[in-house]
This record gives sequence, C-alpha cells and structure tokens, in this order.
Amino acid sequence: MNSPKELGFRMPAEWEPQEAIWLAWPHNKDTWPAEMLMEVEDSYAKFVKVLHTGQKVKILVGNHDSELKVREKLNQAGINLSQIILYQIGNQDAWIRDYGPTFVVNNKENKLAMVKWVFNAWGDKYDDLKPDNGIPYEMNKIMKLPLFEPGIVLEGGSIEANGSGTLLTTEQCLLSKNRNSNLKKDEIEKYLKDYLNVSNILWLREGIAGDDTDGHIDDIARFVNQNTVVCAFEENENDENHSILLENYKLLSQMRDERGNKLNIIKLPMPGFVGDDERRYPASYTNFYIGNEAVVVSIFGHENDSKALEILQKLFPNRKVVGVNCKAMAYGFGALHCVSQQEPKI
Repeated sequence: MNSPKELGFRMPAEWEPQEAIWLAWPHNKDTWPAEMLMEVEDSYAKFVKVLHTGQKVKILVGNHDSELKVREKLNQAGINLSQIILYQIGNQDAWIRDYGPTFVVNNKENKLAMVKWVFNAWGDKYDDLKPDNGIPYEMNKIMKLPLFEPGIVLEGGSIEANGSGTLLTTEQCLLSKNRNSNLKKDEIEKYLKDYLNVSNILWLREGIAGDDTDGHIDDIARFVNQNTVVCAFEENENDENHSILLENYKLLSQMRDERGNKLNIIKLPMPGFVGDDERRYPASYTNFYIGNEAVVVSIFGHENDSKALEILQKLFPNRKVVGVNCKAMAYGFGALHCVSQQEPKI
C-alpha cells in the first residue's frame, strides 16, 4: 500500500477549517476522584459551549446511560444539541488526542484519511488504559475512511504541524526506549515524513515537570501560523521548568521552517506551580485548542492567565480567545488539547 505522502495526503495545521472536534466524555474515577470528576465535566461543557457554534462536536460516551447524562449536562449548559453527535463507543479514559487517529487530508481530491498509530499508554505506564488503542478502529467503523497504519508507537500530543511541511516534536518522547526502542532517530523521521507528509522535523529536548507523557510538545511549543511558534517560558529562575524551557526557547530561536525562514518565536508565560502536596501537575498555557471560531485555552486560576489570553488573542485576531479553568483536569496529567482531536474539513 502506498504511503499517505505518495497518495497526496498531509497533516493539516490545527487552524485550518475543521468539520468537527472529537472528545471522549470523562468518566474514569482513577484519573479524577469523584468531586474532581464533576469539575472536569463542567470544564468539558464550557469547552463544548465555546466551540459548538463553529463546528460539530463528536463525543464518545460509554453506553446509553452515559449518553443520556451527557445530553442532559450539555442541554443544561445551553448548548444547541443539533451540533453535537454522540457515539456509544466504550473507552477507558479521556485522552483522545493520544489514542485517537491523526487525520490527514488530500486537498486536490477532497479526501480525508486516518493515520492510526500504536498506543501503548505512554510507554507502558498504565496497562488498564491500553485498550484505548482500539478506538480509531471503532471510529472508522462509522467514518469508513482510508486507514494507514505505520505500526509505530506515537501519541497525538507529541507532534505539532504547521500544515506546510514542518513538524515539531521532542527527543524525550519520540526517542524514549519505552516506545520504539528498535528505531533510530532517522528511522522515526522517515515514518513522520511518509505518513504526515512533512519535510522538516524540528526536535526540542524535553517537556515540562509533572508530565507523565515523557515530554509532549503540546505543553511546550505550538504553531499559531505557518512560521510563528508560541513557546512556554518560565521567568522564575527557581522553578524547575526554567532551565528546560529556556533551552527549548534557545533551540527554537535557531530553527527554520520548511522554506528556510527563521521561525518567529513568541514567549508564553507559565502558570507557575500547579499541583498539590503529592505532585506537580503538567500545567501550561500552550495546551490550547484552535477551533474554527474560537481558541480555547487551558487556564489555572493564576495571575498569568490573563497575560496568556492577551498574547494569544493578538495572535488570533479573527477568533475569540476564551479561557477554561483546567486545574482539576490537569490533576489527571492533561488539559484541553490532550482531551481533543480535530477532524479537518474537506
């Protein structure tokens, strides 16, 4: 079978037109204890409310009872349910960015396809979550799209594309021995080039403290247009993220896009320490979702929330930038970008 690249497919940028956003409604009480789970559901409802006027929202719910509960929750939030499509597909947890497919498009032929990676629960960390590896097959029973399977372990939160040939990722994640120990860096690059149709792969070193994904890119650097990257930056030199993010900023400042132009790097502040007595949560303002009409930003009740929203609003003048408090969600080691996956419009 020919690769997506050979067939003219590519991974579009997130700001390109979308048909829908995919979510998996939160329900796992191991991830979020009961009261916290209610807070996370509230964050989901706010997330959906901001986005649903501009695109369809497709949500996985475990069963009939779950569907009724979610419908009621969304209805109470004042959401137009005609924009919502619920699928009774059993799932272990909410992180559809990581176990879901990466959608690729062929613009000349107006075709959509799926790339289905292997999901091993972030390097064999959570055996109980591994069944979510099968979710893309269940989605495709509904969508009936061409399905490409590279056969390598990869999560959606570990890759960030500008839609025109450049991809950002981290060495800490993609080169970790608990994912593809049999592959060298250039071999992993070949898979990314063949299956996502990119020519220029930019490697940062590592991700933020508290991140159990081994350094996903969506917590540290995101494209906001073809050659502009917002980069998480910690000003406090006593914070453990300071040196990590400073190094990433310096690396990005030397990098170029697929046309050889230097990237435009914009610092995005960090929300400081977000966590409890037991652990730090992986909290970052780069964990935002770019929808058709709005950019929804994970915020954490910190004084830098408003600064981050202001920076992003200037970068997205034609979209409304809205913050949703994700402190409870971050307890489960993720935020809005982690729980979502975009379906491009063709």
